[in-house]
Amino acid sequence: MNPSDVSAAIAALESPSATQASKSPGYNQLLTRVLAESPASHVSVNLIAFLNSLLGDTVGLVASRPVLASFVTQFKSIPDSAARKAIGEHALSLLASQVVSFEEQDSKIRECLADVYEAENDNCAAAKVLQGIQLESSQRMIPDDAKVRIWIRITRNLLEDDNTTEAEIYLNRAKNLIYKCEDLELKLHFQLSQARIFDARRRFLEACHGYHMLSFSPVIAEEERLQSLSSAITCAVLAPAGPQRSRALARLYKDDRSHQLEADFSILEKMYLDRLLSPAEVDKFAERLSPHQLAKTADGSTVLAKAVVEHNLLGASRLYNNIGIEELGILLGLPSEKAEEYAARMIEQGRLVGRIDQIDKLIFFDGGEGTGEKTSSGQADRVVGREVRKWDSNVQGLAEEVEKVTTLLQNQFPEFVTANLSH
Repeated sequence: MNPSDVSAAIAALESPSATQASKSPGYNQLLTRVLAESPASHVSVNLIAFLNSLLGDTVGLVASRPVLASFVTQFKSIPDSAARKAIGEHALSLLASQVVSFEEQDSKIRECLADVYEAENDNCAAAKVLQGIQLESSQRMIPDDAKVRIWIRITRNLLEDDNTTEAEIYLNRAKNLIYKCEDLELKLHFQLSQARIFDARRRFLEACHGYHMLSFSPVIAEEERLQSLSSAITCAVLAPAGPQRSRALARLYKDDRSHQLEADFSILEKMYLDRLLSPAEVDKFAERLSPHQLAKTADGSTVLAKAVVEHNLLGASRLYNNIGIEELGILLGLPSEKAEEYAARMIEQGRLVGRIDQIDKLIFFDGGEGTGEKTSSGQADRVVGREVRKWDSNVQGLAEEVEKVTTLLQNQFPEFVTANLSH
């Protein structure tokens, strides 16, 4: 149909002689003809004219509602995405002032329009159009699954647009109802969105746990499970050094699948075994990080640089009983003042057991990693009598070895032992 034919048909339907009872079937027939007979170049123009008439003042609500429902069903099947976008945006502008009467149709048009935006990678527009859906309505009953599905979809689009703050708001709404949902795929998207938000907010230990749990899900493909495992390793590497990160590294290192990720396993192994990381290894690992993981912190360093310094400091505590502050700075590639600051912070936070002698400019390591708990004095507890206990342990070990040798001699040469013991 040409636009002139559509205009003539609309004029006939809007004439005073046309009754309200005849308008509903009349508009349905016109809709069928427009979709079937309009050339591709005229589809959007014809349907926009159709909507202007249907949602105008001449058609009552009783007649227009079922016709609009038919339009929504047909709207999804329009092949040209540009036409769908233009028609959908115009339909929403017409419904804006009367959305209370057409809530269900409005929400379906918004979902279809969001499909178009997502296909164009315009995630911001997709999130905005979905946010306009009325989910807390007195006009219709909306199942919990449907609410959660919309909230999760908004969250995912906001995350793709790097809008973590708003994404977390919608994820928290979904969190209150997700336990009622039976859809495994929906729960999977919720877990992934939660892990991504933790990751974006630099809560790397929680993100690591979320990604690792996802990597065991049988719902997703093997390739995606390995990708989740890789993300878990990345977050574990970026997490602050301490006992909690050590436990996370141990879980990942003991996961048999980690060996398949050669690029990730190399740095995972070194961190798990408390080996020092070289700048070349760190630079190679940094090439695969997301922009938010390379963002600078308040002190001007990146999250990765801070994590590596803390790891190397912890690794140094395994190698040395004590070290000069100047030498520690050289080892970490930092000025001595900065190295001392890192060590003091980790000791104060209970992530490293040691003490600093500022007069002699020495750092004493009392057993490596701390418990992660602060003490009342603000420093990790010093190991009292450490040298005495070490002496006791060595004496005990020597006595046990002598006892073993004596037992072996008695078993092999009983006569010799008896003769010598008698003297």
